[in-house]
Amino acid sequence: MSEYLALFMFLSVCLVLLSGYPVAFSLAGTALLFAFIGSSTGYFDSAFLEALPNRLYGIMENETLIAVPLFVFMGIMLERSKVAEGLLETMSSLFGSMRGGLGISVTLVGMLLAASTGIIGATVVTMGLLALPTMLRRGYDPALSAGTICASGTLGQIIPPSIVLVLLGDVLSSAYQQAQLDMGIFSPETVSVGDLFAGALLPGLMLVGLYLLYILGMAWIKPDCMPSPSESEHHEIKKGLALRVLKVLLPPLLLIVSVLGSIMAGLATPTEAASVGAMGAILLAIISGEFSYSRLLEVMRNTTRVTSMVFLIFIGASIFSLVFRGFGGDDIVAELLNNLPGGVFTAMFAVMLLMFLLGFILDFIEITFVVVPIVGPILLAMGLDPVWLGVMIAINLQTSFLTPPFGFALFYLRGVAPKEVTTMHIYKGVMPFIGIQLIGLCLIAYWPGIATWLPNQIYG
Repeated sequence: MSEYLALFMFLSVCLVLLSGYPVAFSLAGTALLFAFIGSSTGYFDSAFLEALPNRLYGIMENETLIAVPLFVFMGIMLERSKVAEGLLETMSSLFGSMRGGLGISVTLVGMLLAASTGIIGATVVTMGLLALPTMLRRGYDPALSAGTICASGTLGQIIPPSIVLVLLGDVLSSAYQQAQLDMGIFSPETVSVGDLFAGALLPGLMLVGLYLLYILGMAWIKPDCMPSPSESEHHEIKKGLALRVLKVLLPPLLLIVSVLGSIMAGLATPTEAASVGAMGAILLAIISGEFSYSRLLEVMRNTTRVTSMVFLIFIGASIFSLVFRGFGGDDIVAELLNNLPGGVFTAMFAVMLLMFLLGFILDFIEITFVVVPIVGPILLAMGLDPVWLGVMIAINLQTSFLTPPFGFALFYLRGVAPKEVTTMHIYKGVMPFIGIQLIGLCLIAYWPGIATWLPNQIYG
């Protein structure tokens, strides 16, 4: 009976989340309600809740999680410094003379912003305000334009330094240690955020390449959906281009290299590199002339708001997973996955399918904090590589930003898109990119080395 209560609790929290109630309170409140019901009926041992203070203290003293507010600060400061505007204008000048050049520019700017800001909402909104009207004015297909902007904006989910990878790395590290303890290994190895950063770099660039191939293919197959610029526009685009490219691209590239390079070279932990990135973002804001005391206060307030939300969800998820285990929910999930025909392949496929479907209705943070702690130890105990598993989950969660009806990137763009771009245009435009991400997921599943080669080269 307790196992059924665990599954009913999981379904209940999904329904509460769909009602729009705050995530952290939904997770903690539902868990505590079911703990009370289980304790009253004799199906739950309230001694499980005695472990809660230790869990919360563990979150508070976790050095890895200090990277979260620092990376959030870095992203918001860069977004306020109008780095995106300069990058988009310069890239449009660089590729604007090509057929499909604006689509290529948006994708490359999305990649650069992913590696510097990593804030998906800000990226999609900024490119929606700046690039979408230009694309429509040039005669680009509305659906293709909207899809390109949404998909490019979500690259911050997988290309490091990514807040999602920091959170996922911490959750997977705990899951990996638990899996090894369950297998009788009492000196467990660890997987770090740096490992995930290195593992996600090539898959992220691969996705960029697949996006570009799709845009170039559409420009060749359906040239009417991406017209070439006129001769006068082409001449205007090329004026003083080399100097503008150098001036606009060099500062963010230096910041990306300093943050990622210090992690990859082993010179700094992700937390230390995040502090470098935060200071670098302030320097870029000063150089660009966009820095002021009031702007600093605004960035700090927004950083505090986002960080508080993330950590409250983390605490709520800790309470939820503790009660779920108290009901024996992890045992029933382990039994279910281990008894599937086809072994580890079918178990992995079932988990990926579940996360993909949950992505239609739940946020990536909810899936990371609720689902991964439950299924992670089970899959890792089957012998899966933790870095490969983390990258697969990250790309799957990236897709949740694009899947209707609740994909966040769709809402972000809908809020700033011109009236002639309908919701159906946005839904239709993202469908090919969802397919591309699923193709990327299949490629990494077939060739795990795409995710594991670079970490092995760097960290052995």
